[in-house]
Amino acid sequence: FYALNAANVGDFPAAATAILGGIAFDMLDGRVARLVHGESDFGVEFDSLSDFLTFGVAPAHMMSQLLLKDYGLWGYVVAFAYALAGGLRLARFNAVAHQGKGSKTHFTGLPIPAAAGCLASFVLLYSLVESADPEAALGPFLAAIPFLAVAGPYFVGALAFLMVSTIPYGAFKQANLADRANRPLLAVVAAALGALYLWPSRAIFVIFLLYVVSGVAGLVFKRPAPPHH
Repeated sequence: FYALNAANVGDFPAAATAILGGIAFDMLDGRVARLVHGESDFGVEFDSLSDFLTFGVAPAHMMSQLLLKDYGLWGYVVAFAYALAGGLRLARFNAVAHQGKGSKTHFTGLPIPAAAGCLASFVLLYSLVESADPEAALGPFLAAIPFLAVAGPYFVGALAFLMVSTIPYGAFKQANLADRANRPLLAVVAAALGALYLWPSRAIFVIFLLYVVSGVAGLVFKRPAPPHH
């Protein structure tokens, strides 16, 4: 709700930060519920409603106010499509979970918090470039952000499509970083934490973007199954 109000008055960094804060709480709420033995059907349903508002409606409105409104009706349609796709993604996830068919190793389609995180972290970088901060002149990475902003409708539309797709995305729910087999994952996590410490505004966008791309890359470069004999 705060993100919606912030976007209304043009404070897009505040809106993006609130959405990223929502992601942090979304990662913690289930763990806290299990820790205090407070799991309930009510909590499951309310969690989905919170996710739809925080990761579906708020990012769609933020992008509409920041960029998509400049594209007229087409921009509003794309913003609506993102919010709708987020709602469909959550409904499908809940339906599969209720049937006991959910996977602990992967998600079907891009998780809505990842899509929202990608948009929110992009907005923080875009605001950094627009603010004429001296840091914004460093390196070609930030120079590419305005080009991504020009492709705003396609960027938002692609995230909407990935959410309702059946492309598998890694869940990492059962990953034990102490396991020798998961040492490459541990190295990736350590590198990500180091990058977040050194270049927080840039690293968080890269992390979300790499996760978004990972599902498509896994689909493209997936090894064919061995023939059955």
